[in-house]
Amino acid sequence: MSLSVRPQRRVLVTKINRSQSFAGVNSSADRSFRNLSPFTPTVSRKTGSRVSRMFSMSHKSPPPKVPQPNRLDEVYEALKKGLTAYLEVHQLELEKLSTQIRESKRNSRLGFLYDLDKQVKSIERFLRRLEFHASKIDELYEAYCIQRRLRDGAHNMVKAYSTGSPGSREARESLAEASKGYKEYTENMCLLENELESQLGEFHVRMKGLAGFARLCAGDQYEIFMKYGRQRWKLRGRIEVNSKQVWDSEEMVFLPLVTEFLSIKVTELKSLANHVVVGNVSCETKDLFAALPQVVAVDINDLGTLKLSLEVTWNPFDKDDQPSAASTVNKASTVNKRFSSYNQSPPDTPSLREQAFYVSVHQAGVLRRHGQW
Repeated sequence: MSLSVRPQRRVLVTKINRSQSFAGVNSSADRSFRNLSPFTPTVSRKTGSRVSRMFSMSHKSPPPKVPQPNRLDEVYEALKKGLTAYLEVHQLELEKLSTQIRESKRNSRLGFLYDLDKQVKSIERFLRRLEFHASKIDELYEAYCIQRRLRDGAHNMVKAYSTGSPGSREARESLAEASKGYKEYTENMCLLENELESQLGEFHVRMKGLAGFARLCAGDQYEIFMKYGRQRWKLRGRIEVNSKQVWDSEEMVFLPLVTEFLSIKVTELKSLANHVVVGNVSCETKDLFAALPQVVAVDINDLGTLKLSLEVTWNPFDKDDQPSAASTVNKASTVNKRFSSYNQSPPDTPSLREQAFYVSVHQAGVLRRHGQW
């Protein structure tokens, strides 16, 4: 799937394939998109690095002054595809766990089966929350479309009254009323656009390293600066022997934006006052709404001899206490490993009736041994 970009200084073209590739390419406006395959270079990180989360405001951004309905349509379609994929992944995991529980002959009071049941209930709760989240986004988008139609109607009325003669006082009052309605509907669209943007979740970006195709040498130092709206992430790294890379930062959390593009600038640090800008690209982000983590590759320079590898995980909720696809699926896979590690089934826990029967048999044996039977 090809994606468009917003130019910065020079015209920039970016393409992201849904087959786990993400390319930002500097080129002219008429240059065709290029397909890139993902890669995973060897990277070693400093210990103690934590996820960075730096936002200049508690909320992502103030409401825009001018709505962008065409852009919002594109983001909404991509968001719906991502939510649908999220539902499908968790529904498949739920069916897999339910099948294991039905096929198991173990008693439900055993610990490992109890863990399976807990995972099933956790995924069911997550699915209900995900469905409610999708319905809320649909309601916001429908309200946005209604305000857009009203705004278009008011715009047509203003245009019609403006092109004609001034006319009577009633015509002037109608023009003023139509202009007031146009302004009101525009403000409502901006508020709804900002509210929908706050429901986009989070992008967890993990640094995986640079690949240079014989360009990277031991001792080279690079600085990577990412800008996404008002959000910033700057990290530095160096190339060590055996092609290992050490970076001072590991992860960053970006809040998705509707109209902004992700800007990536890579600088080679040669000396104290001699820095060389390797590339400055702007990349589309709407195709990052995916259920599973994506390893994406970004072309930093024109020739594609230097690439940046990132792992992007989308969480549809922007609260830390909400489970994500990775957490629920990973927990379920851990339970699956425990499930498969039991090669032999232990005996079922006896019921109360069976326990009473065993007690009576034991008492009869004791009486028989003492000659009292």
